[in-house]
Amino acid sequence: MARILCVDDEPNVLAGLNRALSREGHEVLTASSEEEALEAAAQHRPDLMILDVMMPEGTEGFHVVWKLRQMEEEGVAQTPVIMATGIHDKTELRFRPDESLGPVNPAEFLPIQAWLDKPYSNEELYSAVERVLGG
Repeated sequence: MARILCVDDEPNVLAGLNRALSREGHEVLTASSEEEALEAAAQHRPDLMILDVMMPEGTEGFHVVWKLRQMEEEGVAQTPVIMATGIHDKTELRFRPDESLGPVNPAEFLPIQAWLDKPYSNEELYSAVERVLGG
């Protein structure tokens, strides 16, 4: 199974992710800030990161992704990321191209592999994890 780093500033969300993913046999690491997330990514080299968009102290998950993609530790910058967000209902911003857009410039989108709209079910979580990890 996979080593998954879950990043969210809400302890209840982290506890729920830990329970759900551990039940599926994954090793779960948690972080509640940008600094903890990047340190854990460098130290533990997770197979996947599940990252909240809205983070504490004015930091958004967007910043974490851009910093992760610039890390020099071997393999860390390529860590697949699933963003968890409720902001799709509030903004036109998209994290990955919609097939209906036709040809797009990849630089227009955040370099993540998938996103989950909050609230999401455990089944949606498991499906996204499996899809991103290629299971």
